[in-house]
Amino acid sequence: MDELRPSDPSHIGGHRLLGRLGAGGMGVVYLGRTEAGALAAIKVILPEYAGDDDFRTRFRREVAAARSVHSPWAVPVTGAETEGERPWLATAFVPGPALSDAVARRGPLPARSVKVLGRLLSRALTAVHEAGLVHRDVKPGNVLLTADGPRLIDFGIARAADATALTTTDLVVGTPGFLSPEQATGGGTTAGPASDVFSLGCLLAYAATGRPPFGSGAVDALLYRTVHDRPDLGGIDDAELRTLLTACLAKDPGERPTAAQLDARIAEDVPGGSVEWLPEDVVRLIADRSAAMLALPDIDATVAEEPVAPARPDRRRFLLLTSVAAVGLAGTAYAAVQVAGEDTEDAPKRGGSGERDWIIGVHADLTGPQAAWGKAQERGVRLAVERFNSRGNKPFTLIVKALDDRGDAARSARVAELFARDPDVLAVIGPTGDAATGAALPAYDEAMLAVLTVSSLAMAYAPRSKKSFFQAAPSWGALSASIVNRLLLRPDVERLGVLMDRSGGQSAYQVGYATNLMTPTLTTGTTYPRVVPAGTRDLAPVIEDMVAHRSDAIFYAGDAAGAARTAVALAGTSFKGPCIAQHTVMEPDFLAAAGAAATGWEFISPYTDASAPAAKEFTAAHRARFGAEPAPWAAEAYDVAGLVAQALVALARGGKATGKPAGKPTGKPDGTEGPEGTEGKQASGKPEEAEGKKASGSTGASPEARRPVRPGRAAVVAEIAASPYEGISRTYAFDKRQALVGQDAHLYRVENGRYRYLGAAPKPTT
Repeated sequence: MDELRPSDPSHIGGHRLLGRLGAGGMGVVYLGRTEAGALAAIKVILPEYAGDDDFRTRFRREVAAARSVHSPWAVPVTGAETEGERPWLATAFVPGPALSDAVARRGPLPARSVKVLGRLLSRALTAVHEAGLVHRDVKPGNVLLTADGPRLIDFGIARAADATALTTTDLVVGTPGFLSPEQATGGGTTAGPASDVFSLGCLLAYAATGRPPFGSGAVDALLYRTVHDRPDLGGIDDAELRTLLTACLAKDPGERPTAAQLDARIAEDVPGGSVEWLPEDVVRLIADRSAAMLALPDIDATVAEEPVAPARPDRRRFLLLTSVAAVGLAGTAYAAVQVAGEDTEDAPKRGGSGERDWIIGVHADLTGPQAAWGKAQERGVRLAVERFNSRGNKPFTLIVKALDDRGDAARSARVAELFARDPDVLAVIGPTGDAATGAALPAYDEAMLAVLTVSSLAMAYAPRSKKSFFQAAPSWGALSASIVNRLLLRPDVERLGVLMDRSGGQSAYQVGYATNLMTPTLTTGTTYPRVVPAGTRDLAPVIEDMVAHRSDAIFYAGDAAGAARTAVALAGTSFKGPCIAQHTVMEPDFLAAAGAAATGWEFISPYTDASAPAAKEFTAAHRARFGAEPAPWAAEAYDVAGLVAQALVALARGGKATGKPAGKPTGKPDGTEGPEGTEGKQASGKPEEAEGKKASGSTGASPEARRPVRPGRAAVVAEIAASPYEGISRTYAFDKRQALVGQDAHLYRVENGRYRYLGAAPKPTT
């Protein structure tokens, strides 16, 4: 949910507006709350439609028809205003995720879940059809999941603006991939209830396989396959479900069952208030969304609520968003004692001079499952700070404070609170992983403490204000663009096989899903996606199917073990095309298990390599300081520490960074040059112009006059956001949302049993 804009109303029809849920061509959808405390989704029509008398007539007729739909599985209309200056429509708000979101995040649903889904949605459509309506847009995005069953939304209302166009010849109404053959051929005027049943079949096939039954890609190709090709139901082993889907997806509308007949044919029991019809990870997702609603801003207690002790809203919000089950008190106390009692190697340096310290925090997994990455980042930050402190006439001395979250989300939140409560900490680098980052953000945002992660690549985090967070790395989605560019800009690749192995967890599924989604958007190519459950050992049948479907290249999204099985399986086929995976697969285990089959595999990575030309001097400094080559993420952490130092120097001298990168940080071992911007470089790039001078530019100032101005945390956030920085791995610049600009990534390949760095990943030429 986005915050309200200054131009948005504060109240609509007795609803207090809390935020924006979305916007489209017809209007804006708000989240509102009635005086009684009920939440509603309120669609407010745009003025250009509100002033059209014909539209008002259609809108009035649609609202009246929608009010006649009575089904527990269809979201009801709770209020409407068709005659006012800004017509609006309110429906009951369902906090659960859309089916499309659940499948994208958690993968295909089990057969029983799909059959329950089909039975309840068929009942919703029965009510819609009995009211004289045709939904026309049954798709995963229009089905919301709750613990007690699904809810169908937007029945005949969201498409009210299309009413005039429905009489136009050859108009296609609906969503390609989930519409009927009669819709695909432009027969919008004849699309009746049977069309909704066909769309329901497409939706259920998607829920069972993770892909639309007529594929993806260009719209024209989708429409053609919908009309002429058989649906792809591969991977659906349940005989009853296959039979039901085949009936729903009949090309002839007369051969399809009605919604009521479909309900009668499905024998699966309805939930009856139980959550057992859904897999555990989907139930957890529903619980997370529902819990988030309890932390909505500006919701006052009602008379019926029991009084509770005051609590900080942001802390309560964090507790609700980061756990479905409450963390035990004993475990929480243990985590707090352990974190609070840890000393950093720099701790003895603090407090000796009586002046405030200038601290950069390192929030990392130093002893948990991602300890190798966390330790590499700590070393990168320490090296950058040591280079900074070795300079003469520096405006202040930096201190590194490192705390270990062990890769645990609850512990990560505690680490964030400790950093936030230390007034000398001006910025934090970390956390290491996606879950730890999401758990820590509320505390950092509440304290307005800049936090920059270089290795958390999530495409989205829990709803929050995003005031102080910088994702200083490409997201999984951005990496997907590099994967698509590498494979499908080749002349010999037209179809990309995307294998999403749930063993790789949520991050692997995100990059696989994004790659599948981006391929038809960024190129003229198509995809053939397959999703396999976690723990699948025999991938040979899946690989044979992908090859049989003319996949010219293979992208594997999963873990190292699954990638090795994929490589071995591919080696046993006639496939000779390119294979690629994400950086998380680049482990020794992949090389050992795949053997010769690993040769030629490529990897898209967000981090650079010690052998990269730009990292030459940094690598030498790292080797001299730590006696080892820098590990993945060390250079990126070094870069971001330089970025923070640049911002602090600019603020300490009472100025503002120019917003221009001042050159690459060399990190020379002799300390003659440190991280970017640590000498207060201005537009000229000459450090001697800034060293030891007062703001007026005169020399010989008193110590008091030369004393650095200690910035506030909000100023540090603003300075980082406004000032680009040219690092070893990439140029760091952030957009208005404080997201990293650009899609810089790196490319590796297996050669002679080793991973070899090839350089920057390719980008589109246009």
